[in-house]
Amino acid sequence: MNYIKEADVVVIGGGVVGCAILRELSKYKLRSILVEKEPDLACGTTKANSAIIHAGFDAPKGSKKALTNVRGNRLYHELQDQLNLDIKWLGSMVVATTAEEMATLEELLSRGIANGVKGLEIIDKEAVLSKEPNLTPNVQGALWAPTAGICWPFGAALAFARCAVQNGAEVLTDCAVEQVLVEDGKVVGVATSQGAIQARYVINAAGLYGDAIAASAGDTSIHIHPRKGEYILFDKTAAASLVQGIVFPTPTKTSKGCLVCATTHGNVFIGPNAQDMADKEDLATTTEGMNAIIASAKKLVPTLPLGASITEFSGLRAVSDNGDFIIEASSVHGLIHATGMQSPGLSSAPAIAEEVLEILRELDDTLVLKHDFKAVLPRHKAFSAMTRAEQEAAIAANPLYGRVICRCETVTEGEIVEVIHETCGAKTVDGVKRRTRAGMGRCQGGFCGPRVTQIIARELNIPVTAVRKEGAASQMFYDKEAAGGKD
Repeated sequence: MNYIKEADVVVIGGGVVGCAILRELSKYKLRSILVEKEPDLACGTTKANSAIIHAGFDAPKGSKKALTNVRGNRLYHELQDQLNLDIKWLGSMVVATTAEEMATLEELLSRGIANGVKGLEIIDKEAVLSKEPNLTPNVQGALWAPTAGICWPFGAALAFARCAVQNGAEVLTDCAVEQVLVEDGKVVGVATSQGAIQARYVINAAGLYGDAIAASAGDTSIHIHPRKGEYILFDKTAAASLVQGIVFPTPTKTSKGCLVCATTHGNVFIGPNAQDMADKEDLATTTEGMNAIIASAKKLVPTLPLGASITEFSGLRAVSDNGDFIIEASSVHGLIHATGMQSPGLSSAPAIAEEVLEILRELDDTLVLKHDFKAVLPRHKAFSAMTRAEQEAAIAANPLYGRVICRCETVTEGEIVEVIHETCGAKTVDGVKRRTRAGMGRCQGGFCGPRVTQIIARELNIPVTAVRKEGAASQMFYDKEAAGGKD
């Protein structure tokens, strides 16, 4: 077989888990490549979740979820400065409104202490309302977890990937894996839409499609089904003071419940619900889903400013048969699974990466650490966050910084051009949006969308009709002649 590339390790899947694994691999003298089927990183579960770094009290003691959540939370505290991660350690509250729910809080407290979570305590109604005065007066108490935080998940995945590339790893987007190649029971590479890549080891971090990737290698032990969660996002000017942190209801067996939560960018959202699905591509939001999360959120915050909602979205979580993460070596030598990642997958990502490396060590005792690993990423400051003097200096150095493209979020043309050409740069409209926030404001891209499209086409030297919104086949415009249309 003709191989387009040779590697020691191929990571399948460019979500936050796959990117964290790639960064961990880049600490070693290995040729590592991450392949992602979409045009950009973090286009699956990572782009549409609650963006919470959980404290770690929810998962059963001894589960992979519990072990990696608590460890992952601590690692994020260490990585925040190195990778310039957008994290706010606001703490979380699980709110009880009945005596029965107060009893559940006691169970969560005991579980959290057993899991090694620091600082947990049950606080009374007065303390709850002092932290979150807009909560329902029916509140009786809450489990307070000071180590929880909110983050920007896309930014975390991108930072992991950029750090890995900085240390010699490679990222291939628009590169769908068609099959894990196996000879004599051992991995020899992967067949992709861009050609075959030779590799001794393959890490399966393919999210919802982790079972399909495993099956392509002959391992049918994994079964993943999707669970949908729907959300409503509120305009930050109208809802920023609604809650100050993370507010959960008392959880059920299937879900942590519909929360009311702040974001790192100043918005507030409500959701998600939890609905088991059959279709791994069904991301539709529904009237029933919206009504359900509104009703649930109103039990926590009765005064929801529904007129300030600016978008609704949903995400699919990859749920394994046993309900826990799957982090293990396959029966096929050289294939390692890191799949079945639902909540708290984001929180656990850096710890999952460590676990995967331990499994790789067991398969290969010749791994050698680099002495020159570069852990720190260059710092970047958004134009909107600069002082007036800093903005003037940026414009003097590059006049494109003087042209505001997105009025809602004050994003300049200079910033958009920069993220298109940076390491793991943007190739789509949503890729620009997630890196710069152009299109995330009140008008949701109504003003800046066409301009962003023109800039992408110009900078990538492609026709406007080739510019995609997000996915591999999400063209936004069509040529009239090619489509058979007439003026």
